Amino acid sequence: MKVLLSWLRDFAPFEGDPVALGDTMSDLGMAVESLDRLGEGLDGIVVAKVLDLRPHPDADRIQLVDVDAGDGEARQIACGAFNMAVGDHVPLATIGTTMPDGMEIARRKMRGQWSNGMLCSGRELALGDDHSGIFVLPSDTTPGHDVSDALGIESDVLYDLEINPNRPDAMSVAGVARDLAARLGLPFQLPAPSPATSAVLATERARVEIVDTDLCGRFVGYVLHDVTVGESPRWLANRLTALGMRPINSLVDVSNYVMLELGQPNHAYDLARLGGGGLRVRRARDGETLVTLDDVERRLTTDDLLICDLDDVPNGIAGVMGGEAAEISATTTDVLLELAWFQPMAVARTARRLGLRTEASARFEKGTDPEVLELAGRRFAELLGAEAQLAGGLIDERGDLPAREPVRVRTARVNQVIGTDLDTGAVAALLEPIGFDISGADDGLDVAVPSWRPDTETEIDVVEEVARHHGYSRIPRRVPRSSISGGLTPRQRDRRRVRNALVGLGFTEVMPMPFLAPGDLARAGLDDDGIDVANPLVAEESVMRTSLLPGICKVLAYNASHRHADVSIFEVGHVYNRPSEPDAVLPDERERVAVAIGAAEAPAAVQAWRSLAAHLGIGHSLEAAEIPGLHPSRAARILVDGRDVGSVGEIDPDVLAAFDVPGRVGWFDVDLTTLLAQRHGPEAYVPVRLYPSSDLDLAFEVDDTVPAATVEATLRDAAGDLLVELDLFDVFRGGAVPDGRRSLAFRLRFQAPDRTLTDAELADLRTRCIDAAQSALPATLRG
Repeated sequence: MKVLLSWLRDFAPFEGDPVALGDTMSDLGMAVESLDRLGEGLDGIVVAKVLDLRPHPDADRIQLVDVDAGDGEARQIACGAFNMAVGDHVPLATIGTTMPDGMEIARRKMRGQWSNGMLCSGRELALGDDHSGIFVLPSDTTPGHDVSDALGIESDVLYDLEINPNRPDAMSVAGVARDLAARLGLPFQLPAPSPATSAVLATERARVEIVDTDLCGRFVGYVLHDVTVGESPRWLANRLTALGMRPINSLVDVSNYVMLELGQPNHAYDLARLGGGGLRVRRARDGETLVTLDDVERRLTTDDLLICDLDDVPNGIAGVMGGEAAEISATTTDVLLELAWFQPMAVARTARRLGLRTEASARFEKGTDPEVLELAGRRFAELLGAEAQLAGGLIDERGDLPAREPVRVRTARVNQVIGTDLDTGAVAALLEPIGFDISGADDGLDVAVPSWRPDTETEIDVVEEVARHHGYSRIPRRVPRSSISGGLTPRQRDRRRVRNALVGLGFTEVMPMPFLAPGDLARAGLDDDGIDVANPLVAEESVMRTSLLPGICKVLAYNASHRHADVSIFEVGHVYNRPSEPDAVLPDERERVAVAIGAAEAPAAVQAWRSLAAHLGIGHSLEAAEIPGLHPSRAARILVDGRDVGSVGEIDPDVLAAFDVPGRVGWFDVDLTTLLAQRHGPEAYVPVRLYPSSDLDLAFEVDDTVPAATVEATLRDAAGDLLVELDLFDVFRGGAVPDGRRSLAFRLRFQAPDRTLTDAELADLRTRCIDAAQSALPATLRG
């Protein structure tokens, strides 16, 4: 979108540095892509009259043009354009002229013919983008006069703005001026046209019908008579040229001018050529054709909207381009002016399908203002001049316009989104200058959106307007905090702590398959009631495991077959039991951790469990029990707050034999789901004791039914706070030990935090431990 500074000043008194004004427009979201100063650098360019045209003898794409630069002498110019005729007035850059783009004009030979200057296009004069041919000047200009004087060119600034799709209001000079004036606190005023009117009523001269009201929400028609089609005033033609539009005639130029100024596309029809004296708006019939103003036949579908005369002859594609049937000509005297609101998506679909994007369709696609039609019509009539008479009244037919409901805007939400601390009054003060009507209380506002802002429908749309006019550059810059991804849940952190602790104890993690072969559970001494897999890949993996024991036994057997019988391994995995509820569909899935210590006995497994429990900060107790799959007299249940969470001991020798695992294997297996649901925390740290320690070895003979853990607990209670370590280092059966009994040898380490223990203190501690074991248990001290 291009705008002239002089045109912006028609709406508000903009002063100051043009570059600073451009920066303000950019800060408002209308980024200035380029800024050009017009009317400068035209010294040495004069009006010249074409005297003769003849081909270049040695070049097909160059002709030789003789021109008179006002001194009566013919000058030969070699020129590559062919759009001029004898008698035309054209701009001539004389020898020695420096063009606006910095090029210096000199006398040159072109294919053997001298060129005494250069004839200029509109782009070379910096008067627009047209470079298709020579800029033909009006016939009333005088040869020899400076082009700037002849055209009334004054110094101006041309801004080329990037307008985003959600800013239909900024597709007009008035819309840009409104935004800029609001930011700068300047008064903004739309034109108040007062065209010459006649006593004839528009409704008496023409009619309009809307057949498909869903695609045409409003259609306003104005009738003008006594119209003379001619050239436009130079100031108007210059503005159109600067914005990239080629002046054609007074009617077409005024139509384009109103569209650029107010953002309302319009179309003028020769009323005398309209069948039935009016217009009908309807959908096209499938396969219907129309020749548009670019002389191309267009084939239409029922998705397209047509402007037809009342004889139902198509005269234009609504919102895109007019047709040839009622085109304005030099003989036109009566005009029916169309100003309408068309459904944006319908226009967009038609323009895209036809590959016909025009200035009009670009505006209709974004959404035009249905309330500006009267102003645009009167502005059109005023610009035509006093000779044209505007018929009284107007034709105003209504279809389906979108409803516009007030938008509730919360001040707190505004500040939350854009990072400001505005109060309700400040928010209202930013919105009112751009046409938003405000009402409401301190905690929020009811905002009535103006008709020229169809893009603003929700609260966040209004928040964007507040941000724009508060100024993006005034909002403090902050690096937003993104949500942290990839973090561990508390359960995942606990599972990782378990793994790290076991690895730290020297165990290697294994991952056997969660599927077993039929009979594996029975070989492990467990109930053979696993859930069968409906579609197993192989028969050896057709049963879902109910315990980690069979899989780990297979790992032990594999390592033993490779002469690694003393491996220490663990697994964290899921087991799948039959559902406890009769109507449950899925198995009872639990996560467990199991440890196997090759070539080791139950005490090693107990020690490993205690280390893990200490790392997790979990208190526990052991209770002797017979557990399937474990040694009948070397197994215990693990209790946490009285709740069974697993087992510890040795794997049953029969199970080891069934899997071909030699020797003994220490084992513990814990329900990780239940364990981690208990209260736990980090390992408790105690100060390091610096004084020497002393060890006592005590061996007790006890019944096989007495758990070693019971003896250990009795000794711990008796030893008190001076005990820092207690290990069961030997279990003996046979010899002098009667059947049904065993010898348990413990090593007790004592250490005081503040002194070296004396022999008397150690003797007292020894006596207390022996007495406690012999009195509380059927235990006998061995010599």
